Amino acid sequence: MPHKIAVILLTVLLLTGFSQPEPDEEITIILELKDTTSAAFKSQMESRLPRLEVVAEYETIFNGVAIRGTPHELEKVSRLSEVVNQYPVKTYTTQGKLSTPIPSLTTDIVRPNTPFTGEGVKVGVIDTGIDYTHPDLKENFRGGFDLIDFDDDPMETTEMGATIHGSHVAGVIGADGDMKGVAPGADLYAYRALGPGGMGSSVQVIAAIEEAVEDGMDVINLSLGNDVNGPDWPTTKAVDQAIKLGTTVVVAAGNSGPNTWTIGSPATSPNAITVGASSLPTKQSVLTVPGEDRQIKVQLLQGSNPWDLSRKFPVQHISGNNFNQITGKIVLIDRGGTDFAEKAELAYQKGAEAVIIVNNSEDQLKGSIEGKQLPIPVAAVTKGEGKWLKEKAIKQDQWVETIQREIAHTIAPFSSRGPVTTSWSVKPDILAPGVNVISTVPGGYQVLQGTSMAAPHIAGVAAILKEAHPEWSPEDIKTSLMSTANLLQKSKSSSFPPTEQGAGYVDTAAALEPELWIKPGALNFGKVEGSFFREEVDISIRNQGDETQTIRFKQPKKQAGLAWSVPPSFHVSPGEEVVIPLEVQITNGFVKEGIHEGYIEVESDTQEYHIPYLFMMDTADYEKITGLEFSKDWDSNGDLVYRFNLTETVDKLTVDLYRSGTMLHHGKLLELDDPEEGLNEGKVDLKITDDFVGSYIAVVTVEIDGEKFSYPFPVRF
Repeated sequence: MPHKIAVILLTVLLLTGFSQPEPDEEITIILELKDTTSAAFKSQMESRLPRLEVVAEYETIFNGVAIRGTPHELEKVSRLSEVVNQYPVKTYTTQGKLSTPIPSLTTDIVRPNTPFTGEGVKVGVIDTGIDYTHPDLKENFRGGFDLIDFDDDPMETTEMGATIHGSHVAGVIGADGDMKGVAPGADLYAYRALGPGGMGSSVQVIAAIEEAVEDGMDVINLSLGNDVNGPDWPTTKAVDQAIKLGTTVVVAAGNSGPNTWTIGSPATSPNAITVGASSLPTKQSVLTVPGEDRQIKVQLLQGSNPWDLSRKFPVQHISGNNFNQITGKIVLIDRGGTDFAEKAELAYQKGAEAVIIVNNSEDQLKGSIEGKQLPIPVAAVTKGEGKWLKEKAIKQDQWVETIQREIAHTIAPFSSRGPVTTSWSVKPDILAPGVNVISTVPGGYQVLQGTSMAAPHIAGVAAILKEAHPEWSPEDIKTSLMSTANLLQKSKSSSFPPTEQGAGYVDTAAALEPELWIKPGALNFGKVEGSFFREEVDISIRNQGDETQTIRFKQPKKQAGLAWSVPPSFHVSPGEEVVIPLEVQITNGFVKEGIHEGYIEVESDTQEYHIPYLFMMDTADYEKITGLEFSKDWDSNGDLVYRFNLTETVDKLTVDLYRSGTMLHHGKLLELDDPEEGLNEGKVDLKITDDFVGSYIAVVTVEIDGEKFSYPFPVRF
């Protein structure tokens, strides 16, 4: 399996590169505490360090406080034994406005013909803030909190590192103006946990969840995540706690598809509603060259205008910074050097009609030009596709034509796939539109794509369900959504698997008035070990309708080594709940290794239902470690604290440091025997000197039954 360099989106101070504040500048930091309550710590602070102000206390989701003061005074906190870690909050400044016309809305497709609008339902958007001055958002904006600047003004970053993400998400949920969100009557609250450039720490996100729960949010939307595929990461646990306290939490699955095992925290939460992205029926732009049968699919970068070129254009390859004589041409630019937005802007300024970034591998390039409102489209192709265009279009002096190909309703290729490691469970739970989604941004509207756009569709639907059924719990809302979802078909005879679509595509009207509720939403049998496996699970069928229903379980298709025992048909009266057993038997020697998944089909008198199931035989196709982080240990004022997630118990783990660039070995940083699966935390006895400061690659090697697996992580000290 090819190993990748993990990128943590919810990063810690070590990887964010915050600048040093002025000596007399008052800043706010969040302290994570141990062995004491926030109230007790506040009392201690007031007596020992009276110049510091405790501006917030956290005890619902995690144990901590936020403190304001000068850097000199805050440094004294590092000597207090009660402090586990501290995270900075820094103010940045802004950059430009955006404006585009409004095309058709995906929210119209998800919102049913119903009088319910989410009125009176409180929805918290934990994101980059909201432009609450936007004419489509200002009527429904009710407040919130800023965990970056630490005040009551959760406005999007508008200067250096300007952001648009939170406003876009909020618009999908509850815009109420020229654009209508899924739930235009909902009350919108913003919790700014991601700052300039859309970055923030795990503890800021957790603190934002606490603020939202304390403010009584009915629904929370988290269109954010990292690459830690496991159920034990702190943000996942925070989400589970919020749901336990009565808040419905909707989380984006992530944009690391189409590979399996790419769901990251907090989308790994078993109780959250994890949302994958679908692409609605549409036309796909493809590039053709006269005389050639091949067609190159246009993959737009996030933030790009649509590729709607109506005539043929010549193509020119740009080498280095030579952007001369490109007026009226499609420009091919190799990846590398400056970022995509700068390349595209320079090409536009020199007269290009469109830009194609050529990746340096055969992987699909997942790039963005957000923040650059360019009137020309910007797309990406693989290395091989770029080579073909250079040979067939440029060398043969052929003009490239754009044609439109009909594309069926399908799963977006970028949408992260399950399953979840350690728990070996199905994710995502459900799908919603996530491709070419128009919504509000500061100064106007913009089309974006990602599971970040799919999740707020479901958050809006959850608000509608909560208004219609205020007595429904978070579990009830999730059950209704999953029980009534519609499977997307890969072909006429087969559907996409559960690890790609969960229960299927959202059906809001059916979720509002469900016939049946089926629990659990997915059957997770876990990892099969031993020569023979047998497990019985209870399935709950509740009749939510007005008529008695006859329920029939279809016998799954026979497979060697796999036997299902399904219940006989039975009746369920209105309001009645029937719990029936279903059993699976697996003979290991006859079943191939890897993931086994599918759907158990259930019929009522009027409808057909599908329950996802998954079990896994021994396999090595998932990463054994994710989410490696290092940060300064403020308790010892010098050592490092580490944190990582193991997908299974290993015999040995070592971390070696190599200098970035030269890749010279800098020494062994950590060695552990028999670390267990899940979240691992500890300290490294290492003093960081000036000579040590810099960028490194931390190569983690794990050993399991004599076999070694290595994974590189970029770190900076």
